Amino acid sequence: MWIFPLHLIDSIASVLLPLRLGYSSIRLFLEKLTYLTMKRIFDLLSSLLLLSILALPLFLVALLVRLSSPGPILYWSNRVGRNNKIFLMPKFRTMKIETPVVATHLLNNSNRFLTPIGSFLRKSSLDELPQLWSIVKGEMSLVGPRPALFNQDDLITLRTEFGVESLLPGLTGWAQINGRDELSIQEKVRLDAEYLRRQSFLLDMKIILLTVLKVVRRDGVMH
Repeated sequence: MWIFPLHLIDSIASVLLPLRLGYSSIRLFLEKLTYLTMKRIFDLLSSLLLLSILALPLFLVALLVRLSSPGPILYWSNRVGRNNKIFLMPKFRTMKIETPVVATHLLNNSNRFLTPIGSFLRKSSLDELPQLWSIVKGEMSLVGPRPALFNQDDLITLRTEFGVESLLPGLTGWAQINGRDELSIQEKVRLDAEYLRRQSFLLDMKIILLTVLKVVRRDGVMH
């Protein structure tokens, strides 16, 4: 799973030892650097491949959104990215244009705000596909904590306390495959922090696989 051979990492670490950083610290840094490099390469190649393969379905969904209700095809929301920087995250629009700008689970009778095809898009997770472009741009990753809305102050504050804000937000994540909106904010952040501690390429692959299984079963894993 290494981009750099272990013996090369050992060699670089030995060169850096005079800097008095400590061998274990240097090795840990290089391991993390390798993981992040692999993660970015995988994100970029996977998202470009998926955008190519799904070009026709994306076009058809866009057409259905446009024809089924008045308003734009894409809904752009202000989301909190890495280091708490705000970015615009796209989704296929699933709700009417007069819907209040809050998390869906906070709406009273949220179903009345759904467009005619909104429920289907959400259950199938097709509404999330435009975020593949955010991954190409480097604003998101395939795996990471789901980006908070700009006004979810309690979630943002708690994530910052646990250092979770240092991660790129993801299309899916450890918390999402373990409960999604059924989780309390405290439990969601606990799982985000657990991912921060345990993050690895193998864990990312596990999360992606479990996400695919949940989408097939229409459990829904994203918000």
